[in-house]
Amino acid sequence: MRKTFLTLTLSALALVTMAGGIVTKTNQSASFIRMPARDASLGLDATYFNPAGMAFLKDGFHLSLNNQFITQNRTIATTFPGLNRSEFEGKVNAPLFPSAYAVYKKDRFAVAFGFNPIGGGGGAKFEDGLPSFEMQVAGLPAMLSANNIATTKYSYETEFEGRSIYYGMQLSGAYKINDMISVALGLRYVMMSNSYEGYLKNIQINPMFPAVGFTGQMVSAPHFFESMESYLGATSLQLGATGNSLQPIISNGYGDVPLANGSLLGIPPETVALLQGTITALGGDPSGMTFGQAQAFFLGASQEYAGKAAAMGASAKATSDKEVDATQSGGGFVPFVGIHLHFDRLNIGIKYEHKASVKVKNSTKIDDVGMFPDGAEVPSDMPAMLSVGASFKATEKLEISAGVHSYFDKGAEYGKMINNAYVKNDQVMDKNYLEFALGLEYKLTDKFLVSGGFLGTRTGVKEIYQSDLNHSLSTNSVGLGAEYKITEKIAFNLGVMNTFYMQGKRDFAAAAPYPAYKETYDRTTFTGAIGVDISF
Repeated sequence: MRKTFLTLTLSALALVTMAGGIVTKTNQSASFIRMPARDASLGLDATYFNPAGMAFLKDGFHLSLNNQFITQNRTIATTFPGLNRSEFEGKVNAPLFPSAYAVYKKDRFAVAFGFNPIGGGGGAKFEDGLPSFEMQVAGLPAMLSANNIATTKYSYETEFEGRSIYYGMQLSGAYKINDMISVALGLRYVMMSNSYEGYLKNIQINPMFPAVGFTGQMVSAPHFFESMESYLGATSLQLGATGNSLQPIISNGYGDVPLANGSLLGIPPETVALLQGTITALGGDPSGMTFGQAQAFFLGASQEYAGKAAAMGASAKATSDKEVDATQSGGGFVPFVGIHLHFDRLNIGIKYEHKASVKVKNSTKIDDVGMFPDGAEVPSDMPAMLSVGASFKATEKLEISAGVHSYFDKGAEYGKMINNAYVKNDQVMDKNYLEFALGLEYKLTDKFLVSGGFLGTRTGVKEIYQSDLNHSLSTNSVGLGAEYKITEKIAFNLGVMNTFYMQGKRDFAAAAPYPAYKETYDRTTFTGAIGVDISF
């Protein structure tokens, strides 16, 4: 039996993965939701997607305000035998996913401030727990039955909720070298905040052990194990006392006398019969057994029962109510550079963001599982990333855009745990996360345009990375929307995006006390966005 029953991982808070790498989120404007190929953008969201492109804005002050509403459903299926359910569902809701950009452009220079949720982005709630939670409870009947305590049912109450948000604040500047080339330099500060709340309580089982008063009815698991600890402990003492009671016979030189000849030593026949019957009941064979051998048998059985009592005591503790209430916080700096190339109808944007080496610090109120020591620090890097994109004005009304983004996850540490130890990403990843986008914008009128696009992501994690609380899946997303200019200085953007996930899986080899089994992971995500761009 495992020591703890509520198993939480720090990566549980990679919550709303729809655009961007495993940690980084790049769905940072309403314009992105309606057309996700923004790497060569010359709009106000260039502040994030194409910082060098800001130098091609019109002179003046510009402001962009955006918000997204994101919902995600997670389904985790398992073939682990004996569970009360084979599918577990979790829901993510992020009603507020805001981003804001302010740019001042004058002649060849532009300076900008940006604020956005660069990672995390919501809360995941699993009202019925997860396979890893239930597996540990589901093993109780088999464990007890293997120890001759017939048990067939279990029940428990559990809930886990995690919330995460990584806010980014950035300051950047762009300079137009000439009509073809501009460059940018910026710095983002990332503020990370995670919270974990969960419990596992009221574990019940239906053991059949009449000697202690358990007759197959559902009872509290801690109460049962505590009762068994007392019973087995008392039995251990009795067996030890019985063994020690034979010492005078052995000390007098009669240790080699068979138990059956006890009457020759003046031992009442009923006492001999009781000794023999006890040995038989404990699985021994008293025929031919000497008093010395009987003593060794009883003392050995006493130690065995003492061990069983200790195991029952540990199980009582393990099945007691568990609760977690912990938060993590930290921050780090992300320098970034950009270059924009302008060729008549073709624009090319390039951006590189450096890795931020970050550790978040635990602030813990309750931690019955010992996974969030108060004050401990956990690695939580933001990886380096490179984006390259282009937009081409095919006609006066039609613009075509494309982009490729690489997230250098293998060179970062995300607090991933394998066998209760933190590991670097290159141990659980074959390759870096890759993203590619294609989009179209078509002007119906001077004030109104429609757009659509495709965004694909391909994860590079190994199968060992995947778990019910922390898995990375490849995706395909489709976004649609429109922009409407109320005036030359005010424009609204509306967009929706559906994200379809490629099902992931992991085959778990048999590892005592668990058999081999398989888990599959699936998700769906919907995003709606609205934004307003204002120029002064």
